[in-house]
Amino acid sequence: IRYYERAGLLPEPQRRASGYRDYSTETVKQLRFIRRAKELGFTLDEIGELMLLSVQREEGVKGVKASAEAKLAVVEAKLKELQRIRLGLKKLIAACPGHGRLDQCPIIAALSKEDAS
Repeated sequence: IRYYERAGLLPEPQRRASGYRDYSTETVKQLRFIRRAKELGFTLDEIGELMLLSVQREEGVKGVKASAEAKLAVVEAKLKELQRIRLGLKKLIAACPGHGRLDQCPIIAALSKEDAS
């Protein structure tokens, strides 16, 4: 929680006479918002923007949707890249017998190529 306070996402809480922090119901809601947004892959900066947009009536809805669409595009690009990596690894693993001399290993050979792409 203090990390989010330092990042400017949560307000500094009131303190009781005992020194304990006293978090408001609104702060607890904001913390849930932050955690759920993080689970969806939003960065702290993006979460800050979403939090600002979430308090704007009509204008905020467009911005929130645009942010979610932009995040989805990033996720889809990452998935495409991960699928490419997965396919490459599968091919290398299939080509490797798993025994023999190391200098004959197709995985090492593929990784050592100058024009590896």
